Amino acid sequence: MTNMGIPEILPVLLAIGIIAAIALSATKAARARTPNPLITPRTPAELEHHLQALVDQGKPILAIKILREHTGLSLKDAKTAVDGMRAGHRLIDHPAMARLPQPQPRAHQPDLATRVRRLKADGRAEQAVHLVIGETGMSQSEAQTFVQAL
Repeated sequence: MTNMGIPEILPVLLAIGIIAAIALSATKAARARTPNPLITPRTPAELEHHLQALVDQGKPILAIKILREHTGLSLKDAKTAVDGMRAGHRLIDHPAMARLPQPQPRAHQPDLATRVRRLKADGRAEQAVHLVIGETGMSQSEAQTFVQAL
């Protein structure tokens, strides 16, 4: 057996590095396309959008699991609801969704812009930015722009 020196080993190491880089980028790209199942939708519309994205990606089992966790539906009802979404029906139109308790209306509260204006008038612009981020999901810079525009 001959001794292998650096000139012989270098191409092998380079090939291994390239393969590892390709595998890593493919993994990151797959994660970027998949919605995070741990994201907690705040509204029924957000839940429906999140579930529809999973259905569109061919992940109906994960959609069923998330639907059951957020609504308490039975396995059968959740499966028929997701199957309905696959067929093009809206989640809120499923009969099982009508049986869920409806959220109680919140006490009347001024709209976001009014609350932001009040915070700015009180010299609490930073808190106004955090309020906008929390209620809209905007980025820090988008929220600052919104607050400054009011």
